Amino acid sequence: MSYEITGVIVKINETETKGESFRVRDFVIKANDGGPYDNFVSFQTTQDRTALMDDHNEGDEIKVHFDIRGRQWQEKYFQNLNAWRIEKVSSAAEPSETAPAAAAPKAEPVAEASSDLPF
Repeated sequence: MSYEITGVIVKINETETKGESFRVRDFVIKANDGGPYDNFVSFQTTQDRTALMDDHNEGDEIKVHFDIRGRQWQEKYFQNLNAWRIEKVSSAAEPSETAPAAAAPKAEPVAEASSDLPF
């Protein structure tokens, strides 16, 4: 199953080589989910996909397509958000003017729903 999320790049780590041939690169985005709190999400790219971040910089708005990978090791459980496609979000003036108008109605119901939480 695949997912997608849009956000602004906060941190891009260097590519690491683990073992003789396994490469991994992590990056973090601040998600644009309309919630009242900042939502920082860490992703991982592996092997040839570590180059996906080469054309992006911190501060760029991107859409990340990813899947969730989980594994067990010595009775512990680990999850990774494995990014497999990254798209730069258009920064043209016209799309950004229409985007807030489309996003505003979504943000209001989220705020109302969060006020119903018991904590």
